[in-house]
Amino acid sequence: MNTDFKQSSEDYLRIEQAILYLENHFKDQPNLDEVAANVGLSEYHFQRLFTRWAGVSPKRFLQFVTKESAKDLLDKSENLLDTTHQVGLSSLGRLHDLFVNTEAMSPGEYKSKGEGVTIRYGIHLTPFGKCLIGLTERGICHLGFVQGSEGEAIDNLVSDWKEAKMIEDYRATAELVAPIFDLRFNTRIKPLTLHLRGTNFQLKVWEALLQIPAGTVSTYGGIASRIGKPSAMRAVGTAVGHNPIAVLIPCHRVIRKAGEFGQYRYGSLRKKALLAYESALSGASR
Repeated sequence: MNTDFKQSSEDYLRIEQAILYLENHFKDQPNLDEVAANVGLSEYHFQRLFTRWAGVSPKRFLQFVTKESAKDLLDKSENLLDTTHQVGLSSLGRLHDLFVNTEAMSPGEYKSKGEGVTIRYGIHLTPFGKCLIGLTERGICHLGFVQGSEGEAIDNLVSDWKEAKMIEDYRATAELVAPIFDLRFNTRIKPLTLHLRGTNFQLKVWEALLQIPAGTVSTYGGIASRIGKPSAMRAVGTAVGHNPIAVLIPCHRVIRKAGEFGQYRYGSLRKKALLAYESALSGASR
């Protein structure tokens, strides 16, 4: 087990608790001592932990979690989303400058529900808690955070690929954790490939999500316009919610038009944490 990720995962639980406190009390603008006390740490240790994890101070993050900060982020993001497709997906602030190739199933393969496909899966610690990774011969087919029990997470994978053969293979999936989550990992050498199973509409939505740079956001309406279906915002929301590969297909970067962060399949706190993490990294790289 990667000890760095174990520590990061434990740290994330404290950070998530801090985010919840800031979310519930941002109108009061709590000071460092109040937030640190809520997570059971001294001011000094909390300041160091939070800044090391998020790349920004707790005070800066407090500004981020307010609705006005979300609106500012949205205001800055629309033009970036409009220009991203013009330069491809190889950079422009993708998480860790990670390049992702996608390969969709054919209509026949989609209808077969995974028949003839072997999926190797494993559960791993990440800086954002435990995640389940599923891998076929053609690429990553599933990436989801463990919300309840590990068994429930595996059941969700099985429900998407009912006819596939499932093999628990921690070693095969472990080598994917660093390229996805570890900023020190050199991801420029070999791109990751995603093996997607979805309807034509879902695939279009997920492709549009790949065009949102890290540190920025879009809206459901923005995605609907991007795929040429401006009136299909509700359907877009459903497709975003069914995204099978979290983080790499960044559905956490979609917020409401009003500037509110909105819901997330793996919890609104994790969504805020992912956005703040990426925003800090993008700011540091500029």
